[in-house]
Amino acid sequence: MSLNFNEKWQKHFDLLSSSLFSNLKSEEDLNLNLQGEDSTFLRFNQSMVRQNTRVEQVLLSMSFQGSGRRVQFELMLTGDLENDRNLTSSLLERARSEVQALPVDPYLVPMKSNGDSVREYHGKLPLAADAIKMIAETTAGVDFAGFYTGGPVLRASRNSKGQKHWFSSENFFVDYSLFTKNSDGENKAIKGVYADLNWDQNQFSKQLQSSQNQLSLMSRKSQLIKPGAYRTYLAPAAVAEILGTMSWNAFSLKCFKQGLSGFKKLYEKEKSLSPLFTLRENFDMGLCPQFNQQGEMAPAQIVLVEKGIAQNWLSSSRSEKEYGIAANGCDPEMLRSTEILPGQLPEDKVLQELGTGLYLGNLHYLNWSDVPGGRITGMTRYAGFWVEKGEVVGPIQDLRFDESLYQIFGSELAALTREQHIDPSISTYLQRDLGGRKNPGALLNKMTFTL
Repeated sequence: MSLNFNEKWQKHFDLLSSSLFSNLKSEEDLNLNLQGEDSTFLRFNQSMVRQNTRVEQVLLSMSFQGSGRRVQFELMLTGDLENDRNLTSSLLERARSEVQALPVDPYLVPMKSNGDSVREYHGKLPLAADAIKMIAETTAGVDFAGFYTGGPVLRASRNSKGQKHWFSSENFFVDYSLFTKNSDGENKAIKGVYADLNWDQNQFSKQLQSSQNQLSLMSRKSQLIKPGAYRTYLAPAAVAEILGTMSWNAFSLKCFKQGLSGFKKLYEKEKSLSPLFTLRENFDMGLCPQFNQQGEMAPAQIVLVEKGIAQNWLSSSRSEKEYGIAANGCDPEMLRSTEILPGQLPEDKVLQELGTGLYLGNLHYLNWSDVPGGRITGMTRYAGFWVEKGEVVGPIQDLRFDESLYQIFGSELAALTREQHIDPSISTYLQRDLGGRKNPGALLNKMTFTL
């Protein structure tokens, strides 16, 4: 862990919070959230460095409540205590004024102390110069384009009722693509992500070699597959993309109550999924904080679907007040640290068990095509292959699918792999994201492709 960064901001946040809380009036409450990072960004093209940047930024979110109303502000902190005290004090005065102009919020949840917690994940990351050397040397002679980012990321929450939560993680990822042309001169690519707390050069080299092995298969002649239903294997990265789409509204209590849930029929017991399918939120994986921005602690594990049967929603305290159903600390009501439990199919037996059909390494452009019916649509991408009798024939031209989740994870689910893979969030829009998914690959008896 970058102790200087971590300790500096932990001390700064404590002093700044105490100063603001001491200036509150008896009927006022204040919730503070800290989101910070000290990140190295390295961008590669054809194995050469195109960008070398370091970013240190810390964002403070202030949520002020008074007279049954709430107002929120955000600002970037400077790290100078006196300056940040002046900035936040002026926003506190502004909040007092603006909150009076708002209507009373009937579903406003009163602040309370949600306890204390500290979770820190220490990593071992290379210096920027070392990362450049190791990545460039390992990818020499390969058409490699990628993006390395690493460093400490922190999240913290405090409020005027006494809660105090701290989460920090020093991690990295390399998000990359390898490019080639096949025998017809078509551009082809393989995508991969290497991510962890500790850099392991042997592991990175091993993963890159695996990607290169797939890339050699992409150089074969493309197979034109007609629309239809095919026996299909979804690699872990493809399954993770489907989970990302499900995260939008499938498990939200609020969406269910508003008729917007993609799993409405599942929760109403009208339909079920396969007994092979168990999905849960698992904060013990350390991918993101267990607390939300209100400082509410979710259970370490929340079983959402067990052996195909719906068990729990993701529910916020605001939804509890509105709908009278107990909250479980999930605000927003989206998947944050998700796990699909593994099955029994060894990964090295996937092609053999697939037999003849489609091997799909990645999916993209996913969206709901029929929310009430639980249908999604999307495209194949990158490592998609036609397989015959357990042997790869060649890459496929991209296909569009439109399929029901009740078939993908239900009636057509033949097996899940024994091995699981972690797919971390790699978003860096405005700031580095946290969270991710851990899931196996999925073998389907059939999957429907429309174009």
